[in-house]
Amino acid sequence: MQFALIPYSTKQREITSYSNLNFQFDNSYARSLPGFYTKGEAEKSPAPTLIKLNTQLAEELRLDPQQLDPETAAQIFSGNQPPDDAEVLAQAYAGHQFGNFVPQLGDGRAVLLGEVIDIHGNRRDIQLKGSGRTPFSRGGDGKAAVGPVLREYIIGEAMHALGIPTTRALAAVSTGQKIFRDNILPGAILTRVASSHIRVGTFQFFAARRDTAKIKQLADYTIARHYPHITTYQDFLKAVCDRQASLIAQWMHVGFIHGVMNTDNMAISGETIDYGPCAFMDYYDPETVFSSIDRQGRYAYGQQPLIARWNLTRFAETLLPLGISVEEATTIINNFTDQYDHYWLTAMRRKLGISHSTDPSDMQLANLFLSTIHQLQLDYTNAFHTLQTDPGTFGAFATEWQKHRINHDEMKQANPIYIPRNHLVEAALTAATNNDLAPFNTLLEVITQPFTHQPGRDEYTQPAPRSAPPYRTFCGT
Repeated sequence: MQFALIPYSTKQREITSYSNLNFQFDNSYARSLPGFYTKGEAEKSPAPTLIKLNTQLAEELRLDPQQLDPETAAQIFSGNQPPDDAEVLAQAYAGHQFGNFVPQLGDGRAVLLGEVIDIHGNRRDIQLKGSGRTPFSRGGDGKAAVGPVLREYIIGEAMHALGIPTTRALAAVSTGQKIFRDNILPGAILTRVASSHIRVGTFQFFAARRDTAKIKQLADYTIARHYPHITTYQDFLKAVCDRQASLIAQWMHVGFIHGVMNTDNMAISGETIDYGPCAFMDYYDPETVFSSIDRQGRYAYGQQPLIARWNLTRFAETLLPLGISVEEATTIINNFTDQYDHYWLTAMRRKLGISHSTDPSDMQLANLFLSTIHQLQLDYTNAFHTLQTDPGTFGAFATEWQKHRINHDEMKQANPIYIPRNHLVEAALTAATNNDLAPFNTLLEVITQPFTHQPGRDEYTQPAPRSAPPYRTFCGT
């Protein structure tokens, strides 16, 4: 197996528009993988207006926020004036959606502008989401509304602040168009940044067509981009499983529910991708489901490790033509549970302040904590803080826990004070839809400092009242 990303030409292209002053694209996906995408462009927005620019992320991507003034940013991030070096394309992929295989999905409402190398030397995709129809739209309008765009912005930034691998939002732009869903909503476009947008479903697209040459080409490219230390396809599968085990464990530790863990929503890079009907759990219950379309609880909070393994099994199947035997693949997939348990218990020990412990019975202790807070119907996030101040609340668990040498400082560092509380997110999005960004900006400020106590903001630590109706989220497509 030999593959390397094709180097970018050192010849500087002539600058023909102001937007190109801010980008130095190095588009390896477009150069290296012809036949894996369709070229295209974003639909024009009649009156784009910048809603939010992530200046910290812009600087990380070597973009000058001073040059990205509101008018310039609105034109670029609406797709009206893509940078000169952009190679706008929609990626092909397939996927299992709620267990049912769809052989062709693809970017139906998004286009990739290109890739940049950030200040850390990492390659990052820049994509416009909600930018209109592509050949993969399957009858949809390809658009997005302000609410879902800002939901992805705020949840992605919250996950980043929590230290969880994630796609991020560079900008949000209103388009000046009306979007027709259950009602009429203002249109918007999200500029999303990812290590890549290669998914399990990308491999499935070519596996479904029995195109072994393209599976190999994609695998070699993905290894070179994300796992350059890997030398065999068996080790590639192991590495992807390991990253997903770590990622899902981190989701579970903050009470995050993805809501739509289809194989086309599992990134090979190990980042969280596609924040549709996602939410954070308030009162602890493994069966918690927020998605309006997940009527059977397939993607419930407690199901996420099992679904991750299921998705990885589908990924392993796509690699069999590359020389991995069924026995080898089965062994690797079966090891996922042990990998996940390792990551989950390691971090749970930190959350309980007992990371020095190596006692195997700590798994039972951690599960006792969860069953206790379930029985007491406690808020998941706040329960870890209550444990420090009022351990007597937890009865038999506290007796066992206090037999350990407890590091309270470690607990404070491991347990966030603030998460994007669902009722506060909804209030912020409703206000933003009505042109009031103040609640959104305040919430964003709070949740991007999740471990720091912020005086006067106790309301951001409180779950929704129990009297509130069941919370439901929607894909927003």
